[in-house]
Amino acid sequence: MGQVMLITGGAGYIGSHAVKELRRKGHRPLVYDNLSTGHRWAVRRDELIKGDLGDKEHLQEVIKKEKPVAVMHFAGSIVVSESVERPEFYFRNNVINSFNLLEAMLVSGVKYFIFSSSAAVYGIPRQIPIPEDHPLGPMNPYGEGKVFVERALQWYEEGHGLKYISLRYFNAAGADPEGELGENHNPETHLIPRILEVASGKRPFIEIYGTNYDTHDGTCIRDYIHVTDLAQAHILALDALLDGTSSRIYNLGNQRGFSVREVLEAARGVTRCSIPARESPRRAGDPPVLVASSKRIKEELSWKPIYDDLARILSTAWKWMQRRLC
Repeated sequence: MGQVMLITGGAGYIGSHAVKELRRKGHRPLVYDNLSTGHRWAVRRDELIKGDLGDKEHLQEVIKKEKPVAVMHFAGSIVVSESVERPEFYFRNNVINSFNLLEAMLVSGVKYFIFSSSAAVYGIPRQIPIPEDHPLGPMNPYGEGKVFVERALQWYEEGHGLKYISLRYFNAAGADPEGELGENHNPETHLIPRILEVASGKRPFIEIYGTNYDTHDGTCIRDYIHVTDLAQAHILALDALLDGTSSRIYNLGNQRGFSVREVLEAARGVTRCSIPARESPRRAGDPPVLVASSKRIKEELSWKPIYDDLARILSTAWKWMQRRLC
């Protein structure tokens, strides 16, 4: 078995896909997860260490004992609307607990860190597609927390020699093509699984929040990136760090946006279901368009998304949902 990699939040949606790719590449992934939103079935029993990042003593014991070469940090809360309602919880869970993790790494001399960041750091974009050097303007505590940790990482590198790569996801979607893993949030807040829940009979309709945006059909446009392509980017980031690359920040997206109505129509085609929809007022803070520029990671790490077709992304998610309902 290869080198040990510690994966916080590795029983969650994106983390579990990264664990599978690490295993495929010959590494030994160890998952540190409190299972508050992650799932025991998403990882192998011998890879799971149940623990909370708020438990500094246990966290330090695990890292000192297991001696991971690097840490991938997926753990955290992700619901933007909840972050507005409970900012104190999000800053504790996403910021303070990240610092607990970094402290435990420093105590044991672990020098490589891959951070799960977000397009939420940009707020309302001034240019499309959005490059990494775009001004940061988070509109909620969730995005603010990501910015805070990213800025802190620069000082951890300056003071302690920590090397990091921060990956700013746009809209993660889809499921493991082999059908082993997929999205399973409770409550589900993401558009694609909510649409597919309507197709499967779990919801009566899908709500379209806002139909008067300055877009070609009046609905918001987003950049959807397949979760396996995200996982592959983490492997490339890990390889780059271990090969001595400098600390970097990368966007992860397909550089192509789809409106809510376009996603809905594509889902109708994939599922062959009518999928009723209901128009609702806008939600506060939703930018009209969010599309990534992923030029930097493609040029520097040779990242090439494989599942870059919307219908293909939807098909993997639909396959997973049907399997889960059986």
